Amino acid sequence: MNSTSVALPAVPVLDTSRLVLRGFRADDFEPWFALSRTPAYHRYFGPEAMPAEEVWKLLLRSAGHWVVMGYGFWAVEEKASGRFIGAVGFLSLKRELSPPLGDTPEIGWVLDPAVHGQGFASEAVAAVLAWGHAHFGLVRTVCIIHPDNAPSMKVAARFGYREYARTTYHDQPIVLLERDALPAAWPEN
Repeated sequence: MNSTSVALPAVPVLDTSRLVLRGFRADDFEPWFALSRTPAYHRYFGPEAMPAEEVWKLLLRSAGHWVVMGYGFWAVEEKASGRFIGAVGFLSLKRELSPPLGDTPEIGWVLDPAVHGQGFASEAVAAVLAWGHAHFGLVRTVCIIHPDNAPSMKVAARFGYREYARTTYHDQPIVLLERDALPAAWPEN
């Protein structure tokens, strides 16, 4: 039997002043699962926390997205502590939405509620959008956010995302937001 070696794409590491955005590893499962159990973390995704199996599938999907699409989510690690604090990146999930997202890159972010209000989301999103600009060029990007998620809506607005529709997804209300291109300058964190 011949074995062939396939070169898998490396997930680029994005380094900011306080964060390292890197590819997912198996050892991210335990902290992500623990984080996913907190009500403040999952409240905008649904009333119940995801079971371990779903968190594991999410981790695998995040890693595999890079292989299939050439982009995906990064694990977010706080430099000072080396601790996993969330995920941010681009994805294409073929979501069944009306209006549809199509092939437009969708950005998303989710961070540990314990680090909210410290500018980590803005720092991570700025790094990911800069990478997206280099990777995709000047293209429209979208995001979906629960209408009650004021902190994420604020981050989205900070980077030029504007509402263009409201709908439901998995029986949850969501706001569809879009931005046409990367601005010339980023807001201060």
